[in-house]
Amino acid sequence: MGGASRRFGSPKALARFRGRSLAEHAWCLVGETFGSRFAVGKVSDLLELPFPIVDDGTEIRAPLAGVVAGLRAAPHDLCVFVPVDVPLLTPTALRALADGCRDAAVPATGPLPGAYRRRALTVLEHRLAVGELALHEALDELDVAIVPIDESLLANVNERADLERIGRIL
Repeated sequence: MGGASRRFGSPKALARFRGRSLAEHAWCLVGETFGSRFAVGKVSDLLELPFPIVDDGTEIRAPLAGVVAGLRAAPHDLCVFVPVDVPLLTPTALRALADGCRDAAVPATGPLPGAYRRRALTVLEHRLAVGELALHEALDELDVAIVPIDESLLANVNERADLERIGRIL
């Protein structure tokens, strides 16, 4: 899941990192960490990915739309959301988010990556419906656990130069 990739200049999901796209990297990470997975995005973007996309059903480009769509589509009560632009995340970090989740669990740096329970949908759907799209602000209305995650694992890709910088971190 992701936003419009304006600063990046092209869809971040397709950017290559360590031999595969950022989307494939996130897909594999979730697969090795949990028993089930699915990807949320905009089918209309027509991204060529080796896995299916659950359409978020909105024209809005905001992480909140993806979280709402994911919670609606999920067969489980708890979902861990992994944006494609944090390629250094580990299974240990994702499990810590899941284990710590109340209504939600996030690192100190913000709402994604994050774990969310289906019961958070009421708040999140309302905010989406009224155009209050800042996911971090929605956390104020939820019972949220702040999970300590090494900040180096949360290095974010916003521009092409970030891929090279992040590749040097490890």
